[in-house]
Amino acid sequence: FSTMSRERADSQGSLGPDDEVMPYSDDETDDELDPGSDEERLDCLPFLFPESGWRVKANDRAFCNLPEFQKKYFLCLKRSKYAGNGIKTYKYNALTFIPLNLFEQFKRAANLYFLALLILQIIPEITTLPWYTTLVPLVLVLGITAIKDLVDDLARHRMDNEINNRKCEVLLDGRFQVSKWMNIHVGDVVRLKKNDHIPADILLLSSSNPISLCYVETAELDGETNLKFKMGPKVTDERLQEEDQLAQFDAMIVCEEPNNRLDKFTGTMRWRKDRFPLDLDNMMLRGCRIRNTDECHGLVIFAGADTKIMRNGGKTRFKRTKIDELMNYMVYTIFVILVLLCAGLAIGNTFWYEEVGSKAWYLYDGKDQTASYRGFLSFWGYIIVLNTMVPISLYVSVEVIRLGQSKFINWDLQMYYQEKDTPAKARTTTLNEQLGQIEYIFSDKTGTLTQNIMAFKKCTIAGHTFGKTHLWLSFHYHPQYKKPVDFTWNKYADRKFEYLDHSLVACIRSKKDKDTLEFFKLLSLCHTVMVEQKEDELVYQAASPDEGALVTAARNFGFVFLSRTQDTITISEMDQEMTYEVLALLDFNSDRKRMSIILRFPDGRIRLYCKGADTVIYERLSPNSKHKEVTQTALDMIGATAIEDKLQDGVPETIAKLAKADIKIWVLTGDKKGIVSGAARLCGGESLWNLRIRQANRRDQPPAFGRTRKKVPDPFFPEPGRNALIITGGWLNEILYEKKKKRRRLRLKRLGKRPAAATPQDAAQPIDDWEKETRQVDFVNMACECEAVICCRVTPKQKANVVSLVKKYKKAVTLSIGDGANDVNMIKTADIGVGISGQEGMQAVMSSDYAFAQFRYLERLLLVHGRWSYIRMCKFLRFFFFKNFAFTLVHFWYSFFSGFSAQVAYEDWFITLYNVMYSSLPVLLVGLLDQDVNDKLSRKFPKLYLPGQQGALFNYKNFFISLFHGIFTSLVIFFIPYGAFLQTMGQNGEAPSDYQSLAVVMASSLIFTVNMQISLETSYWTFVNCFAVLCSIAIYFGIMFDIHSAGIHVIFPSTFTFTGVASNALRQPYLWLTIILTVGITLLPVICIQFLYKTIWPSVGDNVRPAEEEEKSTPFQRGRRSRRSAYAFSHSRGYADLIASGRSIRRRPATARPNPRDSIREIPQAENI
Repeated sequence: FSTMSRERADSQGSLGPDDEVMPYSDDETDDELDPGSDEERLDCLPFLFPESGWRVKANDRAFCNLPEFQKKYFLCLKRSKYAGNGIKTYKYNALTFIPLNLFEQFKRAANLYFLALLILQIIPEITTLPWYTTLVPLVLVLGITAIKDLVDDLARHRMDNEINNRKCEVLLDGRFQVSKWMNIHVGDVVRLKKNDHIPADILLLSSSNPISLCYVETAELDGETNLKFKMGPKVTDERLQEEDQLAQFDAMIVCEEPNNRLDKFTGTMRWRKDRFPLDLDNMMLRGCRIRNTDECHGLVIFAGADTKIMRNGGKTRFKRTKIDELMNYMVYTIFVILVLLCAGLAIGNTFWYEEVGSKAWYLYDGKDQTASYRGFLSFWGYIIVLNTMVPISLYVSVEVIRLGQSKFINWDLQMYYQEKDTPAKARTTTLNEQLGQIEYIFSDKTGTLTQNIMAFKKCTIAGHTFGKTHLWLSFHYHPQYKKPVDFTWNKYADRKFEYLDHSLVACIRSKKDKDTLEFFKLLSLCHTVMVEQKEDELVYQAASPDEGALVTAARNFGFVFLSRTQDTITISEMDQEMTYEVLALLDFNSDRKRMSIILRFPDGRIRLYCKGADTVIYERLSPNSKHKEVTQTALDMIGATAIEDKLQDGVPETIAKLAKADIKIWVLTGDKKGIVSGAARLCGGESLWNLRIRQANRRDQPPAFGRTRKKVPDPFFPEPGRNALIITGGWLNEILYEKKKKRRRLRLKRLGKRPAAATPQDAAQPIDDWEKETRQVDFVNMACECEAVICCRVTPKQKANVVSLVKKYKKAVTLSIGDGANDVNMIKTADIGVGISGQEGMQAVMSSDYAFAQFRYLERLLLVHGRWSYIRMCKFLRFFFFKNFAFTLVHFWYSFFSGFSAQVAYEDWFITLYNVMYSSLPVLLVGLLDQDVNDKLSRKFPKLYLPGQQGALFNYKNFFISLFHGIFTSLVIFFIPYGAFLQTMGQNGEAPSDYQSLAVVMASSLIFTVNMQISLETSYWTFVNCFAVLCSIAIYFGIMFDIHSAGIHVIFPSTFTFTGVASNALRQPYLWLTIILTVGITLLPVICIQFLYKTIWPSVGDNVRPAEEEEKSTPFQRGRRSRRSAYAFSHSRGYADLIASGRSIRRRPATARPNPRDSIREIPQAENI
């Protein structure tokens, strides 16, 4: 790596924060981490660890329950502030499930509305429909939702139980006993063995390795699979190796309170009248695993919810889609419309009764009620009659559609990672359509975009570069040199290692170039890698992936690291085994930026080997070194290496496709700035200075000036160009001022002092919330103008804060994707959280909404599943509102001819079954299966994704279009049959112009209209869709003839009152002609409008669809439709194979006609559609 630095100064001349340091903005900033002078440090010590702070007594469980450590948690009840080690992620238990679940469900306005409606239906003077017509659907909806919630929560219970019941050895009564994780307490001494998970945040006391060294894998914390070492204090390593010694251990640990800072721990161990400092190197955190250590002992410091991994989890947020929020507002709108309609009809009833009803003797009902009171009762009666404007089945249907869409994601074979046997997993069923509206993606780097697998690519030795690329070799060498190097001559070679430059192997095997041999000897000796033998294979465990790559490269080129002890290291040099004595080992850290080892050779020579960052090595080269640029000290430079962290397959292509879909991708990583500085050189790096200049100018303005924020802010980059923003965690705090200086403020409070006058650096502090918010808006606006945004050295909390800022000020739909526990907070904060599953741990997956194994699957998740889900849900909701408006408003028109008496226009059973059986299945299948174009074209033309980002397919405009469409349809369905019944004579001389026959004709016209309308809306036909439409119509007529039969009337005379109406009315050809006329008039305007839109104002999908038709026209597909779907359905026989194949039953045209838009399929611009 190369490191670059330059002095930075803000507008006031103060130096900026250190880019290499990761500040934990959750609790403190860079300035807070630096207490200042030695005197200030001494002043802070009593404050940092007061006697009432976090204290842990070894082998003493009763200590944690002392009264001084008790805190209130409910009313006057108290419990210990020390958490138990059991974790709880579930929401319900056996006692709270029913009341809490009902409480959550009745938060939905529709459910509460139907409960109130049920109460109204029980009142005899108001009810116009039987009470069971509302109770049965309500219980059904609540029951289905409760069962779904119960299944989800049981899965959480199982996961919690699995973790809480893991076994661990705990020191109890003087000996180690096997105990469950949930029974571990703060202060317990535990024994862990190789490959064990660490159950809590533990202070390492001793291990079986020399100097109590212990290697841990932190994959579940940070997504990195490389090993990190921990070391016990020297005093405990010497005195706490045996069981009886551990049993007598009675130290007092005084340390910081539980927090979420993964990179920091400060404490003191008081034992035998001495004090010993403790830091993060002594701590093993929950979520890690023991590696390369046979046995170790530790003291539990933080348990359960107090552990750092749990503190970094963030709060579980209830996520709701934009469509959910919009649908709720539309439900409120419908409530308002409903109340206004009912109020108008009630007023009509009042006037009608005064003018007509009270004067007609044949309408007298024996009740002495005033017209106003009758109008009041009529209002509530119409509330019941018109309640189907918001049918309760809407929410059940939405849940069914979302469940089906989630299953399609789970079944998609193109998102299945065979190498790890990992399918895609939709862990939630409530956010699918939101996947079609993503505007910003926030991604981690290590393990998410990269494989976290370092590969040795190039090296330069004594000024000669080895490692030419495949392309270079193809021009300069014989084709045989384009093949990878054959390492079969080396019995220790790693078979996975691949290298193309044959000249390096030839140089090494000739043994003529001493610099080359010395170069690889250094790589095989200067490291901290551990080795173990597995089935005659050497397995290396490295503290970092790049160090592992260098040692593996040396191994393949003949310098094989074989073993090490505390004082020696053994390697094989070109099949000759050599052992060197280790005199000193200086490990790599962020301050030194290099690693050094001092060795005694077998012949007695002493040599220092050093490797590190180029800037650090150049400063220490000898004046006589032949291969140098800067001369200061006495090292001889041998060479340099180039290592590549491999991107996952398909990452560049995925990012390019998502960018074409106008999705912006920000990278939030804990890596150092030097690793990502290349992007700044490509895109320019003056973004941050533009922001600071604008903030400085605003401070110079008068206080009253500029307090009103512009609706359209001035751009930060007036000239369009490739701008990039690379910002570190320290600068993020400096700009946004997320936290005040906590230690300084509390120390001054303790000393009884007031804050001092503002220093030049403090002058940049925001004077009020308005200025702070304005600075945040400036930062977000500037970042959104950049093509590339990379936040490096940021903490988990800062990642979540960045996501929150974009959500807050851009009102955008966000998606976060990560693979480690440090990404959990970001995943929970975003509208959609995606976890990368695989070798990097499962913490991110457990907190995510969707999970898969490779970043490249994100393209298919968004551009195919997300877009389809959004289109389907929007089409479903538009049609669902339409069909219920058309159904319900017929009652409104009928009221003008029934004295506003709240009499229903249909039969009671038709009203009950309309949304359940007669019209639900076709629209449900559209919501599940419909697609405008196939998956290949969805990915080929990313611009198809734009309507979802714009919310163009479902908004208030679409809602009112559905409303007016329903009004028009209800007008036609009522008034055409009404007009036909005015002067009607049947074939037998009888007039079928009675109310019941009119109800049957209107109901039949409605069923035909609704089912044919959904047929026109269907873009993708399968056998199942066709069957659903025909089946719905057949079920309507079958049930209608049954409930109109004489037999069922005899059994239930008061419930089934339309005896013989259907058979009598539908025998009349005149009424069939009326039905056909009604259906034709309702559908004709829709057909004309659709034709005009597709011809004059075609959508992007309409332009792309001809390309799909051409794609299908192959000789093997003549006479049938081609496959569209890539879903992997279950193996059981049924319609799943047919649905998956995408076979359409629409007939293809006999001859292909030229299409005026054919040119868009081949021209270059088509890619940008």
